[in-house]
Amino acid sequence: MTLGVGAVLLVAGLLLKVFLSEPSWAAAAVLLAAFAVVAAEIIIQAVNNIRRGDIFGESFLMAIAGIGAVCIGEIPEGVMVFLLYRLGEYFQTKAVSSSRKSISALLDVRPDHANLLENGQSREVEAEEVQIGQTILVRPGEKIPLDGVVLEGASQLDTAALTGESVPRDIGPGQQVMAGCINLSGALEIRVEKSLGESTASKILEMVEHASEKKASSEKFITRFARVYTPIVCLAAAVVAVVPPLAGIMEWGQAVYSALCFLVISCPCALVISVPLSFFAGIGRASREGVLVKGGNHLETLADAQIVAFDKTGTLTEGHFSVSDCLPADGISREKLLELAALAECRSTHPIAQSIVAAYGKPIDEEYLSDYQEQSGHGVSVTANNFRIIVGKRNYLTENSVVLPNASPSADVATMVYVALDGVYQGAILLRDAPKADAKAAINALKTLGVRETAMLSGDSKAVAEEIAREIGLDSGTGELLPQDKLAELERMRSRLTGKGKLLYAGDGINDTPVLAAADIGIAMGGLGADAAIETADVIIMGDEPSKIASGIRIARRTNRIATENIIFAIAVKVLVMILSVTGHVELWAGVFADVGVCMLCVLNTLRINRKKY
Repeated sequence: MTLGVGAVLLVAGLLLKVFLSEPSWAAAAVLLAAFAVVAAEIIIQAVNNIRRGDIFGESFLMAIAGIGAVCIGEIPEGVMVFLLYRLGEYFQTKAVSSSRKSISALLDVRPDHANLLENGQSREVEAEEVQIGQTILVRPGEKIPLDGVVLEGASQLDTAALTGESVPRDIGPGQQVMAGCINLSGALEIRVEKSLGESTASKILEMVEHASEKKASSEKFITRFARVYTPIVCLAAAVVAVVPPLAGIMEWGQAVYSALCFLVISCPCALVISVPLSFFAGIGRASREGVLVKGGNHLETLADAQIVAFDKTGTLTEGHFSVSDCLPADGISREKLLELAALAECRSTHPIAQSIVAAYGKPIDEEYLSDYQEQSGHGVSVTANNFRIIVGKRNYLTENSVVLPNASPSADVATMVYVALDGVYQGAILLRDAPKADAKAAINALKTLGVRETAMLSGDSKAVAEEIAREIGLDSGTGELLPQDKLAELERMRSRLTGKGKLLYAGDGINDTPVLAAADIGIAMGGLGADAAIETADVIIMGDEPSKIASGIRIARRTNRIATENIIFAIAVKVLVMILSVTGHVELWAGVFADVGVCMLCVLNTLRINRKKY
């Protein structure tokens, strides 16, 4: 509103000045009114800042320049100083608002209400009133208000707000769900496992809200730079105003005018605004892709990744057993082998048994099963249609008088489950914790980005660690490591860093917490990761996809590059125009335009971080 009124009054005053042949009090009055409209708020702000001890702020510089222009009779110039400055502030506010959109979307992920199920009836309550262990109902189209486990129902979840993943995720009984996901299809009954304040969504909000408090070194430099730079500039402007006239080089009016131009142009707003905005935009862009960075300092460090180490289970692998291969005996088909094993394992709750039944994938009629026996940790036996099926470890079958062939080399890198029918060997099933679908792509992406070394540190056997490492393209895989061994290995890796290179470690378990803390950047696989790992880490991958680590590094590097471009561009242009102002080649309004223009170009450059492709 004030911008429009000020602009109209300025134009009216200039027209009066042009069309009235003699000096007109009417033109001066209109121009002074324009000055009062556009300058009042900034002058008041400068006075308030001085009262608080903040003397050399940008509002102070603008107030001095504008008032000085009026004092030397250049009222239109004084109006233009404030008008352009206010216009620049408006566009900067719009730009900051644009970069906040991805963060604002996160702030809306957590619903405030929940449908509490009691005695088969649901009632709406405040989400914070729901206790751990209670059951809530989430209807199609609603957001999940609290973390929990699905008891009944099957659906698809939109997890984009939390993980950045656009593909819906299938969900069913026994699976964990996170607050903030949108239920797309079927109704779900969920047992609450975390209170509102401890939910994944709440932790995300807390981390995002505090991310801007942890400043990158570039931001800290700009803050220190502005505190020293502004007083020096004010002193230099005073020298420009006084020394040339005393030396007889310039008239007093011209010298004061040049000093005012120098003062306006020297305002460091382009640096003060654009550099922090760069890191804020970078954090927002990363969060939109499911990579939560806890501060600008961590984003800056992430850009220098040189060595990346991973935990195995749950980080690079799925974290649960799946059938990787079948080795049927002569005359036995793969399907028959899986059927026999599934018949024996269908009543067991062991993860290996459930993986075999899932691999079989057909309904099992338990009516014909009898005499079920299970020896925990060894194997099971069952009678089906008068045939005796034995499934389990090698020793379990040999103890039951089953003659087995020599052990396969595959037994070193996978769990072998042997199958016998009426005492005759039928074959073996290999189960392993398979690599995640994008694990290989994640390692390739890191190498494409120039990461010098990738490694895996695992508590699993050496053979398994080395096999997984070879399969997904890691430079090395080390197994049989306790937490303290991982720390020692991490220090050996640190000794191989060069220059500004940083060491990253990605893990998801409680046992990874010390290593996450010891690395330059600790990365937690947040979707399934332990709370302790999430709290300790500097970066959290919400979708449990290791390929997003490369995305985070790419965004961090782009953010650092753009922040550096802004610093160099702003300082170079300001130095050039300041020299021109001292020599009297720049008018006051043009100086303001140059200052605002530099600031806006830096802000627009910053917004490139939010481009979809980069």
